[in-house]
Amino acid sequence: MSGLKEIRKEINGIDREMAALFEKRMKAAAAVAEYKRKHGLPIYDADREREVAARNSEFVTDPLLREYYVRFINDTMAVSRDYQYRLLNGMKVAYSGTAGAFAYQAAGKIFPHAERVSFGSFRDAYGAVVAGSCDCAVLPLENSYAGEVGQVIDMLFSGPLYVNGVYDLPVVHDLLGLPGAEKKDVKTVVSHPQALSQCAEYIREHGFEQVQYENTAMAAKYVAACGDPTKAAICSRECAELFGLSVLDRQINESRSNTTRFGVFTRAKCTPGGNPDDPGLRFILMFTVRNQAGSLAEAINIIGRHGFNMNTLRSRPMKELLWNYYFYIECEGALDAESGAVMLEELACCCDRLKLAGAYRSALLE
Repeated sequence: MSGLKEIRKEINGIDREMAALFEKRMKAAAAVAEYKRKHGLPIYDADREREVAARNSEFVTDPLLREYYVRFINDTMAVSRDYQYRLLNGMKVAYSGTAGAFAYQAAGKIFPHAERVSFGSFRDAYGAVVAGSCDCAVLPLENSYAGEVGQVIDMLFSGPLYVNGVYDLPVVHDLLGLPGAEKKDVKTVVSHPQALSQCAEYIREHGFEQVQYENTAMAAKYVAACGDPTKAAICSRECAELFGLSVLDRQINESRSNTTRFGVFTRAKCTPGGNPDDPGLRFILMFTVRNQAGSLAEAINIIGRHGFNMNTLRSRPMKELLWNYYFYIECEGALDAESGAVMLEELACCCDRLKLAGAYRSALLE
């Protein structure tokens, strides 16, 4: 019996040490939460957690105990996530549009515990972050059908904010009607012109009349308010929960490749950690070149010479200078590598204006 008491005494001592280390770890987690709030980064990082579990488990020499340690460290990180979510409950995320819009959905998927704040325009949402009334903004960069969102790209070039995350949100359109209504009751569909266009074949097959509305979420709100079972909205199923509608048919858009890329805009610039060879790492460069023959080619050659593959190269007109353009480039790779710093130095020699507008790890929202 005395032997058991000694063992329990030893365990109690270990538990005291673990409690102190737990408190120390959670204080570090709080610092991580503050960093992520400042830089507009999501709390959950699956790649990072897998890396921690794999690396730390190697410190455990007993193969049997190593299996239990993986579970232990995963549970510890889950507790850490919950703690960080609690700390960030006051985080405010700006978006342009109304509740139920795709930007609203994207903001909720990236920051599930933050308060989403609606603004009437991209500029107002951007300005709220600049002014400090919101911590970050989730704004669309481009759509696979409609192309780039020029106003947002222009603000990224001329404004003070940076992109610290880019997320692909598949656009799925459903048919929503009043509770109790059936698809056979519907005579008229209401939605944004782009959504109507993307569901044109479905609308034609069913002989529906079309009514254009300013956006898909407002169309759902209109259908809910009018109380007419012959009217239905084409929008996302999230709108059904928000406005008390029923889903009459799912995924009615012809293409399943319609995707909108959203950027997280913050006041602070950061560089994503992890493996520098991670194919998901990207960065955004924006610049103007000197008015000399071959300046653009020189800039492109500098980027290629340092081993960075360009995914995107676009030009945009500069509003303040007639017939002058700036360039937007997205590249694969980690810019914190030594070659990245050298590349930026070389680019500065042939560019009048140069901005590292963001560095991020691309992700898909599901």
